[in-house]
Amino acid sequence: MALLDVQDAESGYGEMQILWGIDLRVEPSETVILLGANSAGKTTLLRTIIGLLPCRGGSIRFEGEAIEMLTPDQRIRRGMAFMSELGVFTTLSIEENIRLGGYFLSSAEVRRRSTRLYELFPDLAKKRHDLAASLSGGQRKMLGIAKVLVSEPKLLLMDEPSAGLAPVFVKQVVEVLQTVIGGGGTALLLAEQNVAFLSLADRGYLIDGGRVRLSGTPAELEASDAVHAAYFGL
Repeated sequence: MALLDVQDAESGYGEMQILWGIDLRVEPSETVILLGANSAGKTTLLRTIIGLLPCRGGSIRFEGEAIEMLTPDQRIRRGMAFMSELGVFTTLSIEENIRLGGYFLSSAEVRRRSTRLYELFPDLAKKRHDLAASLSGGQRKMLGIAKVLVSEPKLLLMDEPSAGLAPVFVKQVVEVLQTVIGGGGTALLLAEQNVAFLSLADRGYLIDGGRVRLSGTPAELEASDAVHAAYFGL
């Protein structure tokens, strides 16, 4: 049974329909990448899966359960997590951001999990009482990852983790995700434009015009004329 099974999903904003019959699945512990240019529908799809936008048609099942009518909070408590492009609250401290990521856990459990995360992100540990606004762009991404990982999700949805980052920091984010996701039992559904993230993926989907145009392994996607036309603009 797939961890996440999206079938014929439709969604949008107001009267504007963005997604048209999306089919997608994520297996337990699998990393899946959503490739596509700006306005392809990637963010809309993630926001629909987590419940920030209504699913107007089709179905979304998580661990076999239909979740279209569940609130975002209910989906999070079932084991989903969502990291937006911004990722953190800059007016809160590093420690407060991480606690917020585990808002439904006991204080003792958040402290226990935070200890492990600070070992993984030593730069954050040194500044745990500083505001997130004081961090560099790369450090903010690391904090965003730590914030969603404190809940130890079964499925992590990430929207454009490379946004606003220099190539050196993109490489760092990829390396961190390889460390924290690989073998850890957390599945990852990642929306990206940066092909550097293909190295993380087991499978991928090309999204264009709110539809799935192609799916396959990273090698198949990289070799596809459809990806070059829709994604690289060639």
